[in-house]
Amino acid sequence: MSLKELVHNCKKGNRNAQEQLYKQYAGKLFGVCLKYSRNKTEAEDNLHDSFMTIFKKIDQYQFKGSFDGWLKRVTVNTVLQKYRKEEYLYVLIDNVEEETPVETGYIEVELPVLLKYIQDLPNKYRLTFNLYVLDGYSHKEIAELLGTSVGTSKSNLARARILLKEKIEKEIINIAL
Repeated sequence: MSLKELVHNCKKGNRNAQEQLYKQYAGKLFGVCLKYSRNKTEAEDNLHDSFMTIFKKIDQYQFKGSFDGWLKRVTVNTVLQKYRKEEYLYVLIDNVEEETPVETGYIEVELPVLLKYIQDLPNKYRLTFNLYVLDGYSHKEIAELLGTSVGTSKSNLARARILLKEKIEKEIINIAL
């Protein structure tokens, strides 16, 4: 079945097509959910919620642009909306004018360890870090997505980088001992 047929059948509410779509894209979208979630269980919940949203909004996909990109956008927005509702996205100080660079030198960190460090960040820092560093969103776009200001986005990113640097340096010290 072609992608076009699959999407059309999903738009009609065909359960077999929905199952096929899920099987085809769950792995890729789980990676997106894992990136924005605190742990595997939360990522699984976010994946489920994302597919519910995808099936509800699939009529909005008009075969313009990448279907993969549309799925990712819906997934990211679904996850971010969950955190916006939880109100974990605000900082007390909103006066960072410029990004604060964090110098780390070159330190090699295993990907699973780095992912764990990112997942351990507070929601507001993790989401901002992922959107900016991993997905290439601008601070303006992040502010719109998270319902905060550009200054808050910059502040959250700076704080996320500092926290990650501290965790990595602590890991390096523990390895050296």
